[in-house]
Amino acid sequence: MDGNLVSRPNIGWNVHVRRIGLLMLLTLVLLSWLRTHTDVLFADGLRYIAQAQRFASGQWQDGVQKSIDHPIYPLAIAGSHWLRGGDGPLAWQGAAQAVSVLAGILLVVPLYLVCAELFGPQCAWLGSFLFLLAPQTGPILADVLSEGTFLLFWLWGLYAALRFLREGSFVFLPLVILFSGLAYMTRPEGLLLPAATVLTLLLTPLLRSTRLCWPRWWKAVGILVVGPLLIVTPYMMAKGGLATKPGIGRVLGLVARSPSDSVERARPIEPGETELQTYGHGIKAVAGSVAEMATPWLLPFAFLGFFKAFRPLAPRARVALMLSILLSASLFALLRLYVTGGYCTPRHAIAAAVLLVGAAGFCIHRIIGLISVSGRRLGLGQGQYTAGPAVWALLLVAYCAASLPTLLRPLNASMVGYRQAGDWLADQTQAASRVADATGWSLFYGQRAGYTFATLKSAPADEAVRWIVVRESHLVGPWWYCQVNRELVGKREPVAVFPTVAKPNQSRVLVFDRTAPETRAVSWDTEFNRRRR
Repeated sequence: MDGNLVSRPNIGWNVHVRRIGLLMLLTLVLLSWLRTHTDVLFADGLRYIAQAQRFASGQWQDGVQKSIDHPIYPLAIAGSHWLRGGDGPLAWQGAAQAVSVLAGILLVVPLYLVCAELFGPQCAWLGSFLFLLAPQTGPILADVLSEGTFLLFWLWGLYAALRFLREGSFVFLPLVILFSGLAYMTRPEGLLLPAATVLTLLLTPLLRSTRLCWPRWWKAVGILVVGPLLIVTPYMMAKGGLATKPGIGRVLGLVARSPSDSVERARPIEPGETELQTYGHGIKAVAGSVAEMATPWLLPFAFLGFFKAFRPLAPRARVALMLSILLSASLFALLRLYVTGGYCTPRHAIAAAVLLVGAAGFCIHRIIGLISVSGRRLGLGQGQYTAGPAVWALLLVAYCAASLPTLLRPLNASMVGYRQAGDWLADQTQAASRVADATGWSLFYGQRAGYTFATLKSAPADEAVRWIVVRESHLVGPWWYCQVNRELVGKREPVAVFPTVAKPNQSRVLVFDRTAPETRAVSWDTEFNRRRR
């Protein structure tokens, strides 16, 4: 098969073990700190926990067939809760975060191995370090999101695919299939990995530098086509399709696009906006998300790193082809996600960011290694300027100084009012009282039944709904759910406001009692119209 991707100096396994151990310790400290500074769950986390609760109560059919999310991460949450014990929302939050933190720590191993396989063992530690300390990585891995679990399996599958493309050993193909299947059962985009590997093999006959002998080629393609089908087909039959998550259906064109004024859209589609203009906005959004995830100051190094790592091309053409397919497919999927769904956030670009940041680490390592000026000393150099400990210490301190303010910011602090409102509902109201809260946060923390975004339109007709929990922007905004909230609230004043004194960038959450008299001089509809003017 191919020769080595990059120069591979002989580094003892004990050195790799020490580096991986230190990176895992760093990740443990970082994610543990973030876990204890989480004000509320990311909104998607409520859905994962609800699915885990169905699994924990034995509702397996509902947990698999009637849930929009794939089951591996919720199953892990249910298992974590069973091991940890406890009742109430904080116990479930702790169980879910424990899974996320553990996955974040464990993914250090395949992250390091992928960076070593692509860019050489000498700089694998740097690519891993830069990714783990990127401003967006820690918050994604510490929150109750499935990205960490997905990335753990996806990186192991990618490592196995790279080893196969370099060495040609068929022992790696079952690992590609296994970990791709686990990644798919965590998030539907897990199928991108075997699809990219198969497409790489389909294109290899086109170039002399990438060709395989035909018997091995047919065998590899057959294994990578049949193997994943054997794993995912039973699940797809149970679900009734590739995935029931609306986003993936829109990306693939299987379901209609979200409405032009849908709440999940970062910006509404303006009347008369052309398809070309929509794609233009999408390209800008994708570029911003990738830059935010991979950090803007690393992107120039990433592009140069890819160029340098794959020169000359011939001995590593297969891997270069696969990486080109992976990155192109990932970026196109992000573009489609924005065009059809109206959103694209940094966490959606996390898989692409691994490759970009790894390339940036390789480039920086090469640049520092090339600096050697006779007659100058720094670090441990003897009569010359070398990349000794002092150089690396200065660079890493500068990177940490740039990343830590964002990296260590408490998670979801702007929405802490919902958690406080949930605590207030648990203490001050009867369990039978129904609540309307589009976000669902106060229902989760207050352990109350009621209406969330998916069912909010039915709330005005339910006379049992007593409490309305809403932040100001969802009361006087232009969206349909804002109109529903105004209809529920009428001319009433809030009975409680959280937080009492809001900090900068914190939303004020209002609690209304529908049994209270309507004492405002004007309705909230009038307030909305006044603000529009």
